[in-house]
Amino acid sequence: MFIWLTIVTALRILRRNRLRAGLTLLGIVIGVAAVIAMVSIGEGAKQAVRKQIASIGTNVIMIWPSATRVGGVRGAQGSAVTLTVADAMELKKKVPLLTETGWSMKNVTQIVHGNRNCNSPVYGVSANYLHIRDWRLSSGGPFTQTDMDSAALIAILGQTVVNEIFEPGEEALGALIRINNVPLRVIGVLSPKGQSLYGSDQDDVVVIPFSTAERKVLGTMFLGSVGGIYASTGRMEDLQDATEEIRQVMRSRHRVKGGDPDDFTIRTQVEMGMVQEETSETLTIMLMVIACVSLLVGGIGIMNILLVSVTERTREIGIRMAVGAKRAHIMMQFLIEAMTLGVVGGLIGIACGILAARLTTIIAGWPTIISTDAVVVAFIFSVVVGLFFGLYPANKAARLNPIEALRYE
Repeated sequence: MFIWLTIVTALRILRRNRLRAGLTLLGIVIGVAAVIAMVSIGEGAKQAVRKQIASIGTNVIMIWPSATRVGGVRGAQGSAVTLTVADAMELKKKVPLLTETGWSMKNVTQIVHGNRNCNSPVYGVSANYLHIRDWRLSSGGPFTQTDMDSAALIAILGQTVVNEIFEPGEEALGALIRINNVPLRVIGVLSPKGQSLYGSDQDDVVVIPFSTAERKVLGTMFLGSVGGIYASTGRMEDLQDATEEIRQVMRSRHRVKGGDPDDFTIRTQVEMGMVQEETSETLTIMLMVIACVSLLVGGIGIMNILLVSVTERTREIGIRMAVGAKRAHIMMQFLIEAMTLGVVGGLIGIACGILAARLTTIIAGWPTIISTDAVVVAFIFSVVVGLFFGLYPANKAARLNPIEALRYE
């Protein structure tokens, strides 16, 4: 009963000083809202990273050429021509953990259809490339090994390319496009994949058979050389072991000596995802620290208002002590007032934080996920902040001398 009456009294006092209480609550509200909003943005970013990782394919291992060195100067990543179709075929034979291996070459060039054109990446790929990348078609079908063997003049388009070179409503399937003045017939349109891990548009792509690209469309410096090799395993748990076996096979094939660095680079989905998620997590932690500072500022505000309240109510405290109130009762009253400020600020902050997360998604288009754990922790933290910063004013009020308090004007 005493606690309930104390809570009612605390609410009446806060209502009596609305402006002062509102300004005191502001720090708590901003802190709690910031924690919830920042965690929601961080969780949304992590989910987006996971989706982008999944868009690469299922249990995919990527192998790229390493950099060249000319006159002691290191070139760009992939500037060396070190990978071949034979490498990919050999990996399939000698690494049992691999279920499939494929390869690709890439060049950015002009795509023309009618009087419309665009510059897009053109990939010459093996017949199983789309399967390894888990890239489905929204219409049409993939090319086959027969198309690869005959260097068929066919192409599969990404959705961005379709939007760029075809009129709205115009059918892409069966249409003729030109790449480097070579006519190719469109046999399929890829399902949208969105942005890659590095922010590039994965749908801005044209896929053609590797043999067609090598012999008729893009050309190559060395027959059989590729820009990258893609491999997949049956289970994610096999990625690490498969990577090590690939490294050994590749070093042996390329005659890389024991102490020399690899002339290729191997990356897995797991490695790429860990880097991206660690970056996102670091940013989230930094933002949460800033939000916690706001909570601490709000706690200092609570301490300040309670110290002022102790001064203003000194005579009241003396009267209560004179009629039998114990020091514990006085201390409890001010602690409950402090915790009430924390609870009210926490509840308003939760509402503002959820609203801020939703507005971020609507206005900025960033994905956000409201974390229940973040909401609970932020609320508990706001109450703890109120309690902690209310201890000193409550103790000061409880230690007042009743006689001196009654004389206070």
